[in-house]
Amino acid sequence: MPTPNRPDAPTAVPSAALTSVEQTDTAGRTTISSLVVQKIAALSAREVAGVHALGGGVSRAIGAIRDRIPGSGATSTAGVSVEVGEKQAAIDLDVVVEYGARIAEVARDVRRNVITAVEQITALEVIEVNISVNDIHLPGEEDEPESSRVE
Repeated sequence: MPTPNRPDAPTAVPSAALTSVEQTDTAGRTTISSLVVQKIAALSAREVAGVHALGGGVSRAIGAIRDRIPGSGATSTAGVSVEVGEKQAAIDLDVVVEYGARIAEVARDVRRNVITAVEQITALEVIEVNISVNDIHLPGEEDEPESSRVE
């Protein structure tokens, strides 16, 4: 049991923000934030051909604003929600698919890619990946119209 005066003693962390992954080959506990799982899921879903974006219209607009803030450098997790337990994770994705892509195939490929990435990186078992296709991106359609206040 760690003593409170040791610098390597674990500190209290809110359980809602973290999940624990038991490692049998180590003498301790590894904690993985649900934000980490969200980022992994978002990045691996965007890698799939046919995925235009994640999130609905409002979450994409908020993400675009956040991306424009200098120094934010954050990976957008819009359209991704996760539930993380001690050994398992469930993931929900809101996806915008490119026009012409086969939605069922894109969903299958996204599910496979997300499960593989999350399980390999975190050692959590992904029990489900639910995908909602909210929109189709049409050719020539702008994500966000560029408007200027002055000319």
